[in-house]
Amino acid sequence: MSAILPNGSIFEIATAYSAPKAFTAITNAKPPEATSAAHGFDDGDVLVVTSGWTRLNDKVVRVIGSDTDSFGLDGIDTTKTSVYTAGSGLGSVRAASAWAQISQITDNNSSGGEQQFATFGFLEESDDRQLPTNKNPITLTLTVADDDSLPYVAAVEAADDDREPRVLRLTLPNGATIYYNAYVSITPTPTLTRNNVMARVITLSLASRPTRYKAA
Repeated sequence: MSAILPNGSIFEIATAYSAPKAFTAITNAKPPEATSAAHGFDDGDVLVVTSGWTRLNDKVVRVIGSDTDSFGLDGIDTTKTSVYTAGSGLGSVRAASAWAQISQITDNNSSGGEQQFATFGFLEESDDRQLPTNKNPITLTLTVADDDSLPYVAAVEAADDDREPRVLRLTLPNGATIYYNAYVSITPTPTLTRNNVMARVITLSLASRPTRYKAA
């Protein structure tokens, strides 16, 4: 068992993306291997996936086992063919790079992700039953000290303006990383409370479940 404090965690937003690169095949494996001629990706590159497989679509993954015409999706398991129908996962990937740190975070919160249930009961029973259904969408909020000269501000404001998802990376103190694909927004004006630091709130509305990797 172990416990770590979040102190020292680093949040970053990707500010550059490659053009989409199609993959013409993908395996049902752990990790799956995508076939893409002369893709140019290296191990450790961060990709956003567009796929016919709903659970893989919009995921952020790292490249593993890169070869000239193929690459693996680290941390992904597509062996369950009832979910990942063979031959149906084709799509494309984009590489995210040029990270800008979202600095001066004074507070952060998360909401959503709770399991929902369908409640039902049989006529002959006195107690109801439950079956798991969907989970609530996940939202992260970051309160940041206001400073529009910081490099990340332009990237966040651009994301707020065009309403396209962005890749974000959280590096924990133990070296583990969590990747998010999220719609990003920011309050247009800082708070103005006497004797309190002026602050703005960044909201991350996740487009897919996050991907977590252990420290190297």
